[in-house]
Amino acid sequence: MGKCNIDHSRESVITKLENQEEFLPGELAGKTRTFLTDDHSQETLNDLFHLLKKYDLASEEERKDRDQQIRLLIG
Repeated sequence: MGKCNIDHSRESVITKLENQEEFLPGELAGKTRTFLTDDHSQETLNDLFHLLKKYDLASEEERKDRDQQIRLLIG
């Protein structure tokens, strides 16, 4: 995943999560939503945004990889 020069707000990450939520494993979507109730670094928000971006278009293998990265990111 390449680096993006756009800083994504918490609100834009929440919107991206809402758009992709139906494609995410249920528990992961819930934990991610809870995670976003707190403040996080810009780097964390950007990383999470890009893991969620086009999640619905990712292959099953790519989704599993992203799921693992999200789990690591949100603890």
